[in-house]
This record gives sequence, C-alpha cells and structure tokens, in this order.
Amino acid sequence: MRPRYFLEKAEGTFIYKALRPLCKNRGSVPEQRDVPRKGATYHMNKKNQYPPISDYAYIADCHSAALISRSGSIDWCCMPRIDSGSCFGRILGWKNGGYCLISPTSPCEVSRVYLEDTLILETTFRHTKGEARLLDFFTMRKGGEHHPHQQILRILEGIKGETKFEVDIDPRFDYGAIRPWIRQKEDHSYTLIGGPYGLFISFDFRLEMKHRHRLMGSCTVEAGDRRHLSILYRKPEDLDENAVSPPEIEEMDHRLDETLAWWRTWTSKSNIETPYPEYARRSAIVLKGLSNAPTGAIAAAATTSLPEASGGERNWDYRFTWIRDSTFTVQALANLGYAGEADGFRRFVERTAAGSAKEIQILFGVGGERRLKETEIKELEGYRGAGPVRVGNAAENQIQLDVYGELLELSRRWSERGNTPDDDYWEFLVELVNAAAEKWRHPDQGIWEMRGEPRHFVHSKAMCWVAMDCGIKLAQALDRKAPVDRWKKTRWDIQEAVEKNGYDPDRGVFIQAFDRPEMDASLLLLPIMGFVNHKDERMIRTTNAVWKDLEEAGLLRRYAPTDDGLTGREGVFLAASFWLAECLARQGRSEEAHKVFKRALATGNDLLLFSEEYDPETREMLGNFPQALTHLSLIAAIVAFKDMKEAR
Repeated sequence: MRPRYFLEKAEGTFIYKALRPLCKNRGSVPEQRDVPRKGATYHMNKKNQYPPISDYAYIADCHSAALISRSGSIDWCCMPRIDSGSCFGRILGWKNGGYCLISPTSPCEVSRVYLEDTLILETTFRHTKGEARLLDFFTMRKGGEHHPHQQILRILEGIKGETKFEVDIDPRFDYGAIRPWIRQKEDHSYTLIGGPYGLFISFDFRLEMKHRHRLMGSCTVEAGDRRHLSILYRKPEDLDENAVSPPEIEEMDHRLDETLAWWRTWTSKSNIETPYPEYARRSAIVLKGLSNAPTGAIAAAATTSLPEASGGERNWDYRFTWIRDSTFTVQALANLGYAGEADGFRRFVERTAAGSAKEIQILFGVGGERRLKETEIKELEGYRGAGPVRVGNAAENQIQLDVYGELLELSRRWSERGNTPDDDYWEFLVELVNAAAEKWRHPDQGIWEMRGEPRHFVHSKAMCWVAMDCGIKLAQALDRKAPVDRWKKTRWDIQEAVEKNGYDPDRGVFIQAFDRPEMDASLLLLPIMGFVNHKDERMIRTTNAVWKDLEEAGLLRRYAPTDDGLTGREGVFLAASFWLAECLARQGRSEEAHKVFKRALATGNDLLLFSEEYDPETREMLGNFPQALTHLSLIAAIVAFKDMKEAR
C-alpha cells in the first residue's frame, strides 16, 4: 500500500500529514524515515519553504530531467539537456528560481506512484468532494534518440466528484538570471523567450499572463474529464518566427500512450529474475533516464549543488559523466540484461578521448565536452540557503588513476559478451594499459576526489592492477600483440606495493592509503574488482573493520573525519552501505547482508528514489538526487543476493 498524505493549504503554505507508513512489498524493511511519518507534519512556510529532498519525484527522457514536489510543483528542470541552464530552479532558490505548479485548492489526501515500468509519475489527490490524478512525464517516442519531442506533458484527470486546481507558472531561465519575455499567440498559447532559451506553453483550460513574466489560472475536473498542459523546449528564434504550433489534444493523449509503450518496451528487455525486483526495475529505469541518448554518456545525477552537509561548501554539479560512475552504471544495467547501454558508453569514451589514452579525463560533459569550468551562480541562494550553487566541476583537472582500470574492465566484459575490438580500438586499449603502468606509482585525488594533497590511495593502486590484469587477459583471449610480459611484471609490482604499504599487518587489514591506517569504504570494492577474493581472510577482516569504524546508525560513511580540504561534516554515503551488503553476501554472510541492505533501503523515498547521502540524525536525504552511484550499487547488491542463492 502506498503512503498517503493530507495536503492542506493556508496562507500560502502547505502542510503534509501522513496517514500511514509505507508498507508495499517491503517485507521487513525498516520504516521510512525521511518522509513524513505517521502523525508527523511537514510545513512549507515563509521561513523555510523548501521541502525535504525526499519530497521530490524525478522524470526524464534520456536528454533532460525534472524534479516534481508532492504538491505538484516542478521545482527543477533543465532543457534541452540535463546540464543546460534551469528553466525552473526553485529547489535552489525559492524566491527567484522559478517553478510550474498544478495543485488542488482544497485540503487533499495525496499519494503518488510511477505507472508500472515507466518514468510517468501519477499523483492522486483525494478530498471529501472528489478525486483526481495528475500525470507528469517527458514524452518519449521511437526515434527520440536524435529527434526527441523535448516536451513535458502534465495531464489532469478527474476520477470522481469535482476537484479544482490552481495553475501557477513562474519560469526563470539560466538558473534564475532571466525572467523570460512571455507573449500570447492567437491560439491562446504562449511563447517564453530569454537569452538562448525558449519554451512554448499550450493548454486546454483557463490560463492568463500576469505582470508580463508569469502565467496563472485554474481548472476544475470532474469524473472523466482530462486537461492538458504542454511545455515544449524550442529555440527562441523558432518561437520568434512563429514556427511552432501547439500539439492537438488527440496528439497529447497519443504521446501518453507512446511514452507508456516506450518505457515498457525498454524495461521488458530484461527477463532476469532477482530478489527485490521492484527496487531493481526502478533503479534500472532511473539509470536509463540519466543517460544521454545521442551520445551514450550517463550523468551522475539529475541536479547540481544539493548540499552534502548543512551550511554548504560541499555542493557540487553532478550533471556530467564520470568514467568511474558510468562504468559502474553500465555494468549494473548489463547484469540486468541491458547490454546496449554498456556498448554505447564504451563507444562514447573512445570518441570523446579521440582514441587516445592521453586525452582521458575523469569526467566529461554528456555531449563529450572537456571544459567544465566550475563557477558559482549568484542569483540562487542554494537549497534552504546552503550555497554556493555551482555549475561545472573543477574535478575535471584532477588525477584519478582508477579510470584506466574502469575502462579496461568495461572492455573485458564487452569482449566476454562475444565482441571483438578492431585494430584502432585495440590500440586504444593498449595505450590505456601502458598509461596505467606508467602512472601507478603517482599519488592522486582518489575515488572521493579529495581537494587536499594527493595520496597513494589503495583503491587507485588496485584499479591500476585491474588495468594490467584485464589487458593481459584480453591480449591472451584475443591473441593480440601486446607487451604482456611487461604488464605481468607491473601487475606483480603493484600487488607487492599494496600488500606492503597499503596493508596494516597488526590489524590484518587493507588501509585507505599508503602509510595511512584509516579505514575507507572504497576498500569494499577490492574483491569486486578482483584484486582479492571476497572470502580471503584479509578481506573478511577488512570488511569487518570498515563496518566497525565507519558505521553510523546502521549505515556507512565514506571515510573517517579527516582533512579532505573541505569544511563541514557530510552524511553517510549510501552506496557504501550497498557495497557492504554486497561484500557480506559474497562472503556467505546472508543474514548480515540482508540486514545492512534493508537498512539502506529505508533511506529511499516512497518512489524508491535515493540520494547520494543521508543524515541519520535529521532522517533526511543529502546531496544530489537521484544519484546514479547509489542506484547502481543497490542493483549490484541485489545481483549478489541472486548469485549467492543460485550458488547454493
């Protein structure tokens, strides 16, 4: 049964009152904590209008993305790409970020769910005199990879009785910097133009322009009624020349059916049965939504600058494609039967790096852009005032040595699926292995992109070992010419260095970095990458030490408080808890693994969406949302449960 809430409105505020806790298909999963609990209330008032991150739903079309609050407000949307300037950005600036609200005028009981196997959001509003639902989605179509509709469609449907809704559209382009010029057309649609941005809004209910920059209106739906609001992204020059016409009502209804069919066709490509199937399917759909259809790149998250710690500073733009995260993502999807995404990303990296290991960066724009200069947006105060709001990411210039191993592992898995690299691609792979062999002795910023002094991180060294190991296995399996003997020696040198300098003999555990005895959650990846067996006594002790030293409220931090070049104390890192569950499962510790896994599941919201981090004290999500690394790690843990069950 889905959670239900009262939506009350008074003096411009919203109040959510939970009716019952989440219990649908969750078994013994702990009670949801970061959405309103039974008997609790949540206020969006003048001093703190921002709802919790968990209040948001996510929609996407493999080009763009948007977040929609429980009250029916689009508070984050970037078009035509996920990393474009926002046209609605209230989640990062309540007063001037912009929004698109469709909300009932009467106190309502609210529930929401995605239509099965899709990213079509259904929000149902019930009150004493009626019931209605709101469908929100990006429209999809066959061929949309290169020719998308670039459209958000919002459809109101009356279910019973009568329900009145208010509509309030206050767009702000370029992260709140531009109040667009709104003009009404003869057909009563509106064009919105400002800078390089343009929207075309059409509807079949009453909507009027207020103060030149805002659209407001209302509509009432009875049982069987349907009302439509279409938001199309179009180039401002096309709008200025009246080259855009509103879609017909029949066409908008057709696009709902078309979108349903598109998502369900994609989801049906996986026929792998797993434990926790609802979570596996939902996470796969989230990851697909974060992909960029034309290029094959995959964004790390749909948002920028949602804070990892109160007070800000730890605010980053995650709307880019990290080599590491994307490799993990396509492996998770491939494990569920979606191998096409893995090949798409493999080709994206080869193209973007111009076929040369020398051109590899740790992250790129989703279109392959290399220059991602980090800047601060002054027009937005940040979520709940926790600025700065950042666009771009300075990590583009960091050295992170694990990328070579990630790419070689991706290629090895691709080869195992029956593919053979051509001569050009093989040359690229050899360059990657040689680059790892040359650089493995250097310190780097590591998987956590620490902005302090570089260190000799054990995870980074082990991933260079993976690059050697995969290169050797590929050369042998494909009978390709390569300096295999030199790679074998380097592989041994790396292993020897890690076991000597990255291992604490007194505790019998691997450590964060050479001569730094702290525990680090990335050590849980050592057996996953093949550097050490899951059941090796050293790994069992390391797993236990990581769990003991980094555990908080049943969840894991990335690392112990340390000098990472930043101020503030971040929350627990959700992917790490799923890594722990995977490790425990593959060590045969099934009961412990499921306990850790279910605790981590309880940090998701009612729509099975997860952020990057979580605050156990306030029981709220932290960081960008939804977060690819969390969702893919959840899938990896589920696959581990499946593998271990089949191995018995």
